Amino acid sequence: MSEALELELAVGETVGPVPALLVQPAGARWLYVLAHGAGAGMRHPFLDAVARALADRGVATLRYQFPYMERRDRRPDPPGVLEATVRAAVHAASTAAPGLALVAGGKSLGGRMTSHAAAKQPLPGVRGLAFLGFPLHPPKRPASERGRHLDQVTVPMLFLQGTRDDLADLSLLEPVCQRLGPRATLHVVEGADHSFRVLKRSGRSDAQVLDELAEAVSGWLQTLQAARG
Repeated sequence: MSEALELELAVGETVGPVPALLVQPAGARWLYVLAHGAGAGMRHPFLDAVARALADRGVATLRYQFPYMERRDRRPDPPGVLEATVRAAVHAASTAAPGLALVAGGKSLGGRMTSHAAAKQPLPGVRGLAFLGFPLHPPKRPASERGRHLDQVTVPMLFLQGTRDDLADLSLLEPVCQRLGPRATLHVVEGADHSFRVLKRSGRSDAQVLDELAEAVSGWLQTLQAARG
């Protein structure tokens, strides 16, 4: 994998800067602005592995830290701060790699906050959103209200979801994707939980699941490219 370039995002005067990591393999055409989940930062092994797997497929990534994680606070920032950080990351990505097409999203909370930001106002230059485990509802509290704002997102969306994800009952997520029509692509990862881990008896390894995720993202980006001609 290409060496990660450390960057700094200017979120706002009242928030302060947060760090980011840009991985740009040779020949990349796409840059995925990748936010972390609620309980782990941008250097979490899962996100690092995702960045490596995508780099192997010629896809660049920009991972970044939400302010609360940089402060080592367990409680996430208010939605307005999280959404402002998403916008700052998108701006930093377009500045650091102006020749690459952008998609945005992330793991769990990071993906949901990206979608909220995009629903309120399109993210400049972002051609699609990719969610690594969209958190449709809290554990053991199935509901679909968290997906209502997705109707306001105007770009294509990729949902990567495990069949054992306790934050996204597929019987509820599938109708959400159907409602969104051709904007939504749902890729179901058999046997995976919200962290994309699989049971030993499944006969699959976490590494194989990671390859599946990277292939799904890469293939989806190819369809976006083809759609634009």
